[in-house]
Order: sequence, then C-alpha cells, then structure tokens
Amino acid sequence: MERLQKIIARAGIASRRKAEELIKQGQVKVNGKVVTELGIKVSPSDKVEVNEIPLEKEVPVYFLLYKPRGVISSVSDEKGRKVVTDYFSGIKERIFPVGRLDYDTSGLLLLTNDGEFANLLMHPRNEIEKVYVAKIKGIPLRENLKKLERGIRLEDGKTAPAKVKLLSTDKKKQSSIVEISIHEGKNRQVRRMFEAIGHEVLKLKRERYAFLTLNGLKAGEARELTVHEVKQLRAHALEETKKNS
Repeated sequence: MERLQKIIARAGIASRRKAEELIKQGQVKVNGKVVTELGIKVSPSDKVEVNEIPLEKEVPVYFLLYKPRGVISSVSDEKGRKVVTDYFSGIKERIFPVGRLDYDTSGLLLLTNDGEFANLLMHPRNEIEKVYVAKIKGIPLRENLKKLERGIRLEDGKTAPAKVKLLSTDKKKQSSIVEISIHEGKNRQVRRMFEAIGHEVLKLKRERYAFLTLNGLKAGEARELTVHEVKQLRAHALEETKKNS
C-alpha cells in the first residue's frame, strides 16, 4: 500500500505536490470514486484515474545515457530534431529525462518513468553534484577561476560556489580545458559562468552525476542503473534534503 500522490508522481503524470493539488481538486478517482483525501493509500490492484484517464501501472525503470552533442533533452521536438528518447526505441515504458543537457552539450543524462525519483533528484536543495569538462577559448587567469569558485553574478542571480580545476592549456591554439563541479541546474549555467569571466565555451561534456560516470559507454550508448545505484541516489538526495532543511 502506498500513498495515492506517490503513485501518481511515480507514473510521471505530475510531481508529488502537483498530484496533491489534483487530488484536492477532485480530479482523481480510485476504483471509480472521486478521492479528495491526501492520506489515502492504494494497492497495486486498485484502479486509479487522473482526469478520467486510467493510470498505467508501469514498473519503474532507470537509465543512464551518454548523450551526444546535437540531441534535444526531451521526449519530442516540434522541429523534428533528434531527442534523447530516440536512443530507447526498444523500451515500452514512457521514460523522460531527469533535468536536461543543452543541445550542444554531451555527457551523462539520466532517464526514468519514476516522476517522484526525478523530482527528488532535481530539487535544488538536494545539491546533487554535477561535474563538467569544458574546452574554453583563451587561457583563464587564476583570479577569474576563483570568481567561479566563490559564486558569480548572472542575470538570474548569483551562482553557488563551484569547484574549478584547470586541467590543461594550449597557448598556440589559445584554448584551455577546465573541470567544473556545480550542484545547481540553471539554464546553460556552465556556459554562462565562463562567459561571465570572458571565456566562450567551445565544447562541454558532463562527466559525472553524483557518483555515476560514463565509464564503459560511448556517445549514444545507455545502460540500466542497478538497484543499488538507484537506492544510493535516492539516499544521497534525501540526506542532502535533511542537511538543507
């Protein structure tokens, strides 16, 4: 038996909070009867409907994709461009990306059909560490990298402190390779952070998400997360929630 809003969130219909609103508004039925009580629990045999549409009972699945550049982090694209779910044509579950990577950014992206799990990982207070490697134009001054480490002002607010490591420089080509670790998810954040200190990002790749890496995968390849990895991710996010609550 699980709480109704949790079942709705896991189905990917809405976040748990939004699911609670749907219940309060009388838009959810259990076994043909409208339910407005938040504390109600349902079993796998119960028939749940949201806005008259039956909830399909999918087994939760969790995948790690090495997203190539030039792919949209979405389940569809009105312009007909390639999307991340195109790499899962044999998967019957309705999976979606956890967060996003920009069109021109490659690297580690998680996909699932578990809405509650996705919302847990994406919540800002959970501070999931994301490590990127960027090839940038020019050679950055140490004092400018320090600005990124302290947090830098962008048009939508100041970024949280980041970890930054200069990996290599090429004076002839006037370019550098920098590793940067953040736990936020602002739109095009890493690119804008480097632009704020005067360096255009030429290439960007997410190499790590929490403890997960791209080891053993080539661009366009994916693998299913192990049960242990899913438990670890959930436990890590919940631990950060407690720290920051």
